[in-house]
Amino acid sequence: MRKINFLPNHYYHLYGRGVAKQPIFLDKRDWARFLFLILYLQSPEKINHIGKVVKRYVEKGKFNISEETLSKILQNRDVELLVFTLMPNHFHLLAMEKKEGGISAYMHRVLTAYSMYFNKKYERSGHVFQGPFQARVILSDAQLNITSAYIHRNQREIKKWKNREDKYPWSSFIDYSKDSRWGKLLCQDVLLEQFGNKKRYTDFVLDTMIDKEDILDGLKD
Repeated sequence: MRKINFLPNHYYHLYGRGVAKQPIFLDKRDWARFLFLILYLQSPEKINHIGKVVKRYVEKGKFNISEETLSKILQNRDVELLVFTLMPNHFHLLAMEKKEGGISAYMHRVLTAYSMYFNKKYERSGHVFQGPFQARVILSDAQLNITSAYIHRNQREIKKWKNREDKYPWSSFIDYSKDSRWGKLLCQDVLLEQFGNKKRYTDFVLDTMIDKEDILDGLKD
């Protein structure tokens, strides 16, 4: 069980996996649905017709969200999302709590919405994710940097993406190494200001030695 008190203005590594280590993304629309949820549910702003929005992304590579809705999301965020990587049976996020209770509210929105979608689509019932999401507080800039690198390198576990981590579409690493696809929905300044530019950060991610045991606990159990 997770035992952590989330505090405003603190950063957290958030992660979880499918029940019994089963895949949580079975086709491109599933990946896109979860991507949409982690980006646009940072605030409680209601978004209608999510299915149509996700379908557009699958077909056109772009979510069709109005500037008015986007502005409301940015003005009323519970969290700020810095980093993400989605894997076939698990996910990693790095986020800051902006409001008291923000992390819990955000994760409840994301995981509940995705579980309802997944169960309806595949005509199943029960849990999609294994237990509550896991969380680890970030206590220093060094820990923030190394955790972001760990998350951004996760996709090298997939054979065809090894040595191509910065091109993986279901990770924010592509946004840190090239132009961001998500604008202010992805809060990059905290990390990039420490490195000076995207190339230095990209080199740090690809070249730094990382001890997984120092980063992660719970997911492998």
